[in-house]
Amino acid sequence: MDETQKRGIAEALILASTEPIPVARLAKMIPRCTPSKAKALVDSLNADYVAQQRAFEICEVAGGYQMRTHPEYKAYLAQLHKTRPLRLSNAALETLSIVAYRQPVTRAEVEHVRGVDAGPVMRSLLERKLVKIAGHREVPGRPMLYATTKRFLEVFGLAHLEDLPTLRELEELKPTAEAAEPQEAAARADEAEVSLEDLEIGGQPN
Repeated sequence: MDETQKRGIAEALILASTEPIPVARLAKMIPRCTPSKAKALVDSLNADYVAQQRAFEICEVAGGYQMRTHPEYKAYLAQLHKTRPLRLSNAALETLSIVAYRQPVTRAEVEHVRGVDAGPVMRSLLERKLVKIAGHREVPGRPMLYATTKRFLEVFGLAHLEDLPTLRELEELKPTAEAAEPQEAAARADEAEVSLEDLEIGGQPN
């Protein structure tokens, strides 16, 4: 089997997968292929897409590869896929941030940071599959531990948790946010929105 055939198989598998496909699994399904070779095939495909000015690329998200369209086509795709946006309130985003940076974390620990009851928000994040139960802390009462999911990485376009911006980077972004127009700042404070259409993914969300 030559290189062109292997590239075709890799492209077909990534395109048809409904979720990000790990490089190890991709290599296993391509005849006589290793993970490093599978990565090289993906890099080669992406190089071709750039040269041909294609509307999509293969991105590494949630620990695997996924075909995604470029952001500039979002408005056109929105006309094709009338999906209901996934809305996250400011409280949900705050809670999700705490879980992401401190995981595994208990509900009580989240509430200690936010200063308010986190029960309803945590249930909402669980229902949206952005947060999962990750065991119990071995202390009296054995409270449940929470952590982010692969879906969280997929929604926010992260390959791994290590790709989260550092707290220092977040602090550096604050002056820019504070300098925004008052009306825009008020709108963001009222409600933040992550739209499924913004994901620009080829497959259907989990």
